[in-house]
Amino acid sequence: MAIPKAFNSNGVLDPGTYAANFADIRKSILILGDGTSSTWDKDWRLELVARAEVLVNQLFQVGIQDVFLDGSFVEDKDHPNDIDGYFDPHLAMDVAGLTKLQSLVSQLNNLDPRKVWNWDPHSRKKYPEFSKAQLPMWWIYRVELFPHLDQLTGIKDKHGNDLTFPSAFRQSRHDFTPKGIIQVIQ
Repeated sequence: MAIPKAFNSNGVLDPGTYAANFADIRKSILILGDGTSSTWDKDWRLELVARAEVLVNQLFQVGIQDVFLDGSFVEDKDHPNDIDGYFDPHLAMDVAGLTKLQSLVSQLNNLDPRKVWNWDPHSRKKYPEFSKAQLPMWWIYRVELFPHLDQLTGIKDKHGNDLTFPSAFRQSRHDFTPKGIIQVIQ
């Protein structure tokens, strides 16, 4: 499905998965807005997309194809703080999988000059405007992409249950409204 031309009445994309390359994203409502806001920050949104593209291209280079973008970036928010997302590395969460994940991190950091691929909670640093400490990739790119290994995210549903990435990113965090997500394609 193509990215919708408008946000729905809840200020989010209609529920679904929207396949788009970065050229499609740059021409979409996610960048251009719907024309009703005089404070829509198109330039910042373009900058976020350029930064996400660097990281997503690194994932593509190591063979990761299933990459999804979300967060306030895919909502009707004039100035999103960042882009959140996840990718599916097709690894099992066992000893062999962890070894493969470590290898993946090494491959990705060999591609990234700032070596930002790291999800160690101890690597997080506090940013003055946010309650949550941020990962190194956020500090450099203002993008956080997480591997989806069927782990819980710390994001809860309306009943208080912990969610994995696919379901956590398909709802609005503030009111649990179902929403769409972008699958990045080459």
